[in-house]
Amino acid sequence: MTWDSLYIMRHEVLLTLLILFQLIYDLRENAKSKVVSITILVFFLFTVAGFFPSRDTILFGGMYVSDELRLLLKNILSVCTLIVLLQASTWLKNPEHQHKAGTFYLSILSTLMGMFFMISAGDFLILYLGLELATLPLTMLAALDKGLRRSAEAGVKLLMSSAVSSAVLLFGLSMMYGIYGTFRFSEIALLTDDSYLSVLALIFFLSGLGFKISLVPFHLWTADVYEGAPLAVTTYFSVVSKGAALFTLMLVLYLVFGHQTKVWTMALYFLAIVTMVVGNLFALRQKNLKRFMAFSSITQVGFLMLGFMNSEAMGMSTIVYFMLVYALSNLAVFGVLSIVFNATGKETMDDLNGFYATNPGLSLIMLVSLFSLAGIPPVAGFFGKFFLFTAAASDGQYILVLIAVLNATLSLYYYLLVVKAMFINKNDSPIVALKATAYEKVALALCLGGVLIIGFTSSVYAYIHSVM
Repeated sequence: MTWDSLYIMRHEVLLTLLILFQLIYDLRENAKSKVVSITILVFFLFTVAGFFPSRDTILFGGMYVSDELRLLLKNILSVCTLIVLLQASTWLKNPEHQHKAGTFYLSILSTLMGMFFMISAGDFLILYLGLELATLPLTMLAALDKGLRRSAEAGVKLLMSSAVSSAVLLFGLSMMYGIYGTFRFSEIALLTDDSYLSVLALIFFLSGLGFKISLVPFHLWTADVYEGAPLAVTTYFSVVSKGAALFTLMLVLYLVFGHQTKVWTMALYFLAIVTMVVGNLFALRQKNLKRFMAFSSITQVGFLMLGFMNSEAMGMSTIVYFMLVYALSNLAVFGVLSIVFNATGKETMDDLNGFYATNPGLSLIMLVSLFSLAGIPPVAGFFGKFFLFTAAASDGQYILVLIAVLNATLSLYYYLLVVKAMFINKNDSPIVALKATAYEKVALALCLGGVLIIGFTSSVYAYIHSVM
């Protein structure tokens, strides 16, 4: 292990040091009063360090891979996690929740470490270990509100579904080892096996990761966990956890199973349709905003599957671009919801009736973010969906594109329900004027700036495409 290797693995090394720092700092007396600000500052420095240039390298005999694409994916997750920490600051500074700060940060950092290993894995064993490291702390985060029954229920449901998904994925990996005789990505990519057993192994692998990204029919845990978990944890689930699983799925399918493109595109074709339709139909019925965002995220994953229909670099570029846009849009929505919830404890759609009259700034941020999720121009969400549709159409998947367009039109209706509640519906006692903290303002500014700037500049997509 050389200094050069440590620099290449700086995301994992620095995150390990940050975890140790968090453990030691949490033991100090009166540490809880400053732990939020100190952690955010240190994590900001960590995020900045991740953008330093590096070189493409393979370490540990091919088990760890670092290149420009993987650095980009890690940096996206780091920025999103930083925004989550900024949004969670008010909740953690509340005297009722202050004692949870140490557990919250350690769990977040531990699961982020697992996600980094998933992305840099060059071997299915490292991928699986990273997946377990990313999953187990999430179950603890879901049940962090020990006083609430629904939070404990969320933790149990997530634990059970994660156990099942891990077992399914591991069974698929054992079949792959029997077929290929190796777990190394580089070796499997050179082997061609179109037997029924290899197809079955790939289906098990897709099913295992399908739980993590909430593809239908593997989505049944999502709404209950989103509703039961603390709002900051729900935000992390919907963006960072889902993003890491999607990036991992993309890397494995494109770089390892490129010889089985017809198999996984056919499987994802049908999963995309059923995911979009089910997500939309259930989102129409939701009144609780956390459950609403859960089914919204399921629908967005269905749209994301269109990028997988294109087996070229264009497909990967559109997936990463759309995930970045989705993450910033979702974080902006949850940022506004967290400000409302921390001040009032309210989290239903009816609670937002007349919200614009008292909180015009927050209402406009929510409006732009929902328009981005719906794909309305000129915000970035429109270009994200346009690139996905283009990627699928360039591969001749016109029927799938038509179904996606119809579902995008349907999704516009329920996103506008939230807009209608804020701007049109009357309320004799609307939510009082709310004041965001400095951390919350920074988080919202990052999200809103990203949603607007990414939509108007072509350089972001051009850079993503260049690293493929």
